Amino acid sequence: MKIPKRIAQVIINSLKGGVVPRIGLPYITVGRETEIDALLHDVDIIQEGGASFRFIVGKYGSGKSFLLQTIRSHVMDRNFVVVDADLSPERRLQGTKGQGLATYRELIRNMSTKTRPEGGALTLILDRWIGGVQNSVAVEGICQPDTPEFDKAVEKQIYAVVGALQEMVHGFDFARLLTLYYRSYVEGNDEMKARVVKWFRGEYNGKAEAKAELGVNIVISDEDWYEYIKLFAFFLKQAGYSGLLILIDELVNIYKIPNSITRQYNYEKILTMYNDTLQGKAQYLGIIMGGTPQCIEDTRRGVYSYEALRSRLAEGRFGREDVKDMLAPVIRLSPLTYEEMTVLVEKLADIHAGLFEYEQRITEEEMIAFIKIEYGRIGADTNITPREVIRDFIELLNIIYQNPQKSVAELMQFENFAFAKPQVGAGDDTIPEEFAEFEL
Repeated sequence: MKIPKRIAQVIINSLKGGVVPRIGLPYITVGRETEIDALLHDVDIIQEGGASFRFIVGKYGSGKSFLLQTIRSHVMDRNFVVVDADLSPERRLQGTKGQGLATYRELIRNMSTKTRPEGGALTLILDRWIGGVQNSVAVEGICQPDTPEFDKAVEKQIYAVVGALQEMVHGFDFARLLTLYYRSYVEGNDEMKARVVKWFRGEYNGKAEAKAELGVNIVISDEDWYEYIKLFAFFLKQAGYSGLLILIDELVNIYKIPNSITRQYNYEKILTMYNDTLQGKAQYLGIIMGGTPQCIEDTRRGVYSYEALRSRLAEGRFGREDVKDMLAPVIRLSPLTYEEMTVLVEKLADIHAGLFEYEQRITEEEMIAFIKIEYGRIGADTNITPREVIRDFIELLNIIYQNPQKSVAELMQFENFAFAKPQVGAGDDTIPEEFAEFEL
């Protein structure tokens, strides 16, 4: 594979550090076809004016965040706007000390499009919307640019979009701010544009400050930030995008909240979002949340502790490990197969060799032996995760590169790595037959 060094560097450094790279995912994606297909089916529905809500459930290091970022890359290629945030003690869905608003601010800060995948795309989107309206009026040829008639024709289309928002909850205020942004754009008033963007980002500390700077007597708050997300989704469609996808990871931080009442308020917010998307109260909006099995299924502290959610999300009686309903609201990630992990380490070996410009030394047989040792550890069939395997393999590649006098076979015999070797053998039926022929 010929990969730009900038992207290869991000891939290797991110994976070695245990985090998911935000660029270059198509180069290393393996498996997860059924999960990706199911989520992209939702995207088709969103694009047609519907909405969807999914949970991605898997243990730490199983690939939840990787799947979320893969979907992020896919939908941006389909002209979607994506916002994402990881929950934390300071960022929740609901809070009494601004935690909900902090999540909204993080989402808007990370607003991304295909041309601005790194985030911070809000101003670009607003300017692109106004420029697009101006271009469409110019193409129609009804009147010439830089004339009063042209400005009136542009304003007519701007107000058509703004007017469509006014019937939604908080739509009047949202539309008013869009109009103010348009007028500032036309007048070249960059200071006022910056103030409007500040409002959309939820950065005003109170109504008095917003009133003084913008003349509006409302600000986005902990209680109503989700309503503005719905407004953004509808507006983005009118502005020429396909829709809005929200990615929220680390639900475990709600599970960890010590106060049961606070946890219930957060689960109530999830229920509101879930009901809105399934009942048609939201349009052009997709929501995907990621969490561990425990933070979802624990009936004492997890999502299932909120009975209204448990009754909606619990699996039916027909699902099994080998027969899963990918149209259900909860997608549980199965471990990558041995074959898929072997393909992944092959890709990483190619990327690493290209990045550091050396002749790849590790053979296919040695990669298979590496996977065999990793999955031969006691309890690996249920406990090992792709994150651990990838981290070990990149470390192996780094050491091979820096110590050319060492052989791969010699490194894999190191006690710290090969301690599970006695558990791997012809009698171990946890290892696929096609791997059994390779000696360790």
